[in-house]
Amino acid sequence: MRHCLALDLKADAALIDEYEAFHRAVWPEVIDHLRQHGVVGMEIFRLGTRLVMIMETDDARFDPQRMAAAERVNSRVQEWEALMWRFQAATPWTPDGMKWMPMERIFDLREYGASG
Repeated sequence: MRHCLALDLKADAALIDEYEAFHRAVWPEVIDHLRQHGVVGMEIFRLGTRLVMIMETDDARFDPQRMAAAERVNSRVQEWEALMWRFQAATPWTPDGMKWMPMERIFDLREYGASG
C-alpha cells in the first residue's frame, strides 16, 4: 500500500540544511526499524518548508499501531525522532501530539483507464 503524509519544517535555512544532511545518512537503527515493520519504500520531498513523504508498505507486515509501540521502546529510534523534532513543525492542520499527517488523495489517473 502507498501512504502519503505531510509535515512542515521550521523556516530556518540552516536547520533545513542540517535536516537534509541527516537524511543523507539516516541512522541504521532507524532504517532497520522501518524495514522490520513492513516499510518497503520511503521517499521524502520538500518544497520550501513543506515535506511530503511517500511510504510503501507490505500490508502483510505493516501495522501502524505495532510500529508506534515498537518505536516507544526503541531508545535509538526515540532519539532520532526527538532530534528530528528540532527541525520539524506541525502543519496548521496537525492535532497536538502528532507529527506526520496522512494526506487525502483527491485524484488518481489510473481511475480514468488506459490512454489509446
